[in-house]
Amino acid sequence: MLKTTTHNTMHNNLKAADPTTFNDIFTQLQQHYGHLPWWPADTEYEMMVGAILTQNTNWKNVEKALANLAGHLTGKIAPQQILAMPLDTLAQLIRSSGYYNQKAIKLKALTLWYQKYDFDISQARCIEGATLRIELLAVNGIGPETADSILVYALDKPFFIIDNYTRRILHRIGFELPTGYDKLRLLLEQNIPRNITTYQQYHALLVEHAKRYCTKIPQCQHCPLYCCCQKNIE
Repeated sequence: MLKTTTHNTMHNNLKAADPTTFNDIFTQLQQHYGHLPWWPADTEYEMMVGAILTQNTNWKNVEKALANLAGHLTGKIAPQQILAMPLDTLAQLIRSSGYYNQKAIKLKALTLWYQKYDFDISQARCIEGATLRIELLAVNGIGPETADSILVYALDKPFFIIDNYTRRILHRIGFELPTGYDKLRLLLEQNIPRNITTYQQYHALLVEHAKRYCTKIPQCQHCPLYCCCQKNIE
């Protein structure tokens, strides 16, 4: 069971893990940041491409790679063009994202998966989320975080995305977190109603908060979660 740690009790204002606890965190972040337009992409397929490119790099490098692709393709990044493109050409276009040879292979594999739905996002969305997740995890180079990102932001399926930012924030607030991706994901899904709009916004808020305040060297003084955080700093 998710629970708060007992030290630093002067800041221990969190309730036991339940929907109210996480709703309070969501509400405070929402009030501070407002609605965040995340994931940045012109199409659902471009979002999927970005989910691959962002592995082990920052978003600025992804933006450069996406711009290179769009420039080479004279506009929208289309799956048919990615499949037809020589692998070495694709790799060079996404070089700024790092691990570009591996990511080019992953993009080809993901696009082949998308082809089974005729590159039609509405067809894919007709499939149950659990089935889509199994399919995505079977694609070369797609792990749980990448799969859930695609499910949430391209396919509108409610799975709570777990990344390093999520773990960092929840740990510092004072939660004792289970090890393993799916254990934490399932625990959060049990406590946060499975609503796609909420999950999209919640993840965006956590990402923004980790970049602005809950950084590696945290900026606690003006943090909107200051009063409910135990400040478990590594």
